[in-house]
Amino acid sequence: MPPHTTVGGVMRQVLYALGPGICAYVWVFGPGVVVQIFLSVTFALAFETAMLIIRRQPVNLFLSDWSATVTAVLFALCLPPLVPWWITCLGMFFAIVIAKHLYGGLGQNLFNPAMVGYVVVLISFPQIMTQWTAPLAIATASLGFEDTLTVIISGQLPSGMDWDSITQATPLDTLRTAVANGQTIIEARQSPIFGDFGGRGWEWIANWYAIGGMWLLWRRVISWHVPVTMIGSVILLGLAAFLIDPGGSPSPLQHVFSGALVFGAFFVATDPVSGCTSNRGKLFFGAGVGCLTLAIRRWGGYPDGVAFAVLMMNMAAPLIDRYTRPRIYGH
Repeated sequence: MPPHTTVGGVMRQVLYALGPGICAYVWVFGPGVVVQIFLSVTFALAFETAMLIIRRQPVNLFLSDWSATVTAVLFALCLPPLVPWWITCLGMFFAIVIAKHLYGGLGQNLFNPAMVGYVVVLISFPQIMTQWTAPLAIATASLGFEDTLTVIISGQLPSGMDWDSITQATPLDTLRTAVANGQTIIEARQSPIFGDFGGRGWEWIANWYAIGGMWLLWRRVISWHVPVTMIGSVILLGLAAFLIDPGGSPSPLQHVFSGALVFGAFFVATDPVSGCTSNRGKLFFGAGVGCLTLAIRRWGGYPDGVAFAVLMMNMAAPLIDRYTRPRIYGH
């Protein structure tokens, strides 16, 4: 059986495709993401093993499908690099135990487990979850691997350093704050946190996630329907808003190359379990995620709305599938 037709084979392909984006993430923000991935995978496998034993399921069989590992890595890539270990643990508990196993395990979950875990910790600890480290290219201070590990485990910075010196708002949050304070987008983009199109460093991360996503498309692990409609709807609606109000609305490329849009389009919204199954359904699903993401970024309480948009469309997926099922031949 070809590797990409088995659950384990598909999950490994996703992990391979995430590799370029992870490397870019480390290059831009430092080694914190490596620690977060290690912690997330460790907690995920521990919770997965415990739930399989409780549910009297074969542990080795289900651990070898790599689904818990993929959930953990996707969750870790949503976290600020210096988030304390216990937040990672809590997020994995909700992702694996609540969102996955309490719904019946792999294939039965209504919601994307990684996004459930992320949204729970984002809503519960908004201040900690917005402490993103500054890109290394513009940071006034940075941490090595040992210091990063110490901060994540103990929550204490090295002596002589404070959080303001190593963290700053994300590009999307910076734009929201600037517009709310009466600045124009052009004025806000004078900040060194912005690059040519989107956020400095975030542009490269988005590009390498896109390369990984293209590889998944080439390998036919995912189809084009969700990524194209999700990114396309953001570009079209973002362009319309930008043309109407260029001073208060970011350009479409700013939306694409800042935040988690590309990551979500190729690796999150394409989840075959919590998304739609028919090709027509995937078109509606991707467009819905894109539109909701743009709406949350414009009017919502959080600067980036990809996770919330995915979860809301997860609720709508069964209904979309019901009305987009291919017609049976002869009917």
